[in-house]
Amino acid sequence: MSAVPGPVKPLWDLPTRVCHWLLVCCLPAAWLAAELAWMEVHEWLGYTVLVLVVSRIAWGFVGSPHSRFSDFLVGPRAVLAYLRGEGAASAGHNPLGSWSVLLLLLLLLTQAVSGLFNSDDVFFTGPLYYALDAGMRDTMGLVHEVAFNLLLGLVALHVAAVIYHQRWRREPLVQAMLRGSADGREGRAAPVSSWRAVLVAAVVALALWAVLAAAPEPPPMMW
Repeated sequence: MSAVPGPVKPLWDLPTRVCHWLLVCCLPAAWLAAELAWMEVHEWLGYTVLVLVVSRIAWGFVGSPHSRFSDFLVGPRAVLAYLRGEGAASAGHNPLGSWSVLLLLLLLLTQAVSGLFNSDDVFFTGPLYYALDAGMRDTMGLVHEVAFNLLLGLVALHVAAVIYHQRWRREPLVQAMLRGSADGREGRAAPVSSWRAVLVAAVVALALWAVLAAAPEPPPMMW
């Protein structure tokens, strides 16, 4: 008798997929809100991005096997070997993709954190704006702007790479990120409980709330 195949193991667990698509939605929404001067919306989207990114970074250490950085992050030697045509060891990201994911997360983190200290002197003042002196505020404003421009470039490269692998190499990357797995894009290990991700996100959100609650008040007006 032939063995009955077991259930397909997802390559990307539910928390990773939810985080990915929420970030896909939040980033352009935050840009649009800023362009339309909907600064309260922009602020809350920034908080959302910050919680998502910090939670995803934490998930890279305590999450499901294929969501952990140890599963897909490799050193320069493995990246060079991949560029020479060797395959990727991970079932998920290839060596180049793994570093682009890390850079995207770090840039999103930089963008969100710098926004806490930012102000446009008209519509918006970040909750931690008064925690810094004038020089550091200006620096944070510059960081916020530069990080966004770098994000635009890296997102464009990411989308182009996905289109290349999806269309020309026939790799179902989008399907796997939507459904968890696809033909040829299946996991090798079972995911952990999604409740762990809920706990991680709750802890991160509470930590952010505590930081914002302790934010310094603006100095009194001098008449």
